[in-house]
Amino acid sequence: MPGRKHDHGEIVEKLRYVEELIDQGRSLADAIETIGVAEATYYRWRKELGTLSIDQMQRLKELELENARLRRAVLDLTIDKMTLLESLKSMRV
Repeated sequence: MPGRKHDHGEIVEKLRYVEELIDQGRSLADAIETIGVAEATYYRWRKELGTLSIDQMQRLKELELENARLRRAVLDLTIDKMTLLESLKSMRV
């Protein structure tokens, strides 16, 4: 059963927390268990987001929002284009 979805900020915080626990002398397995995720999830998160700073995280969020906005704009323009082409076809017949 899949767990809840974490946002990027939560993931970075949990990765940093694991690093703190390891620095305090806890084992990696104990630290991962403390944050409540599977080892595979931890390693996937570390591979994807482990090297990002807070500023980079904020920039990533901004880019994701802009990307979503641009996708909606392309979708709207594609629908408009299809509507115009259909109108043009019906006028030619």
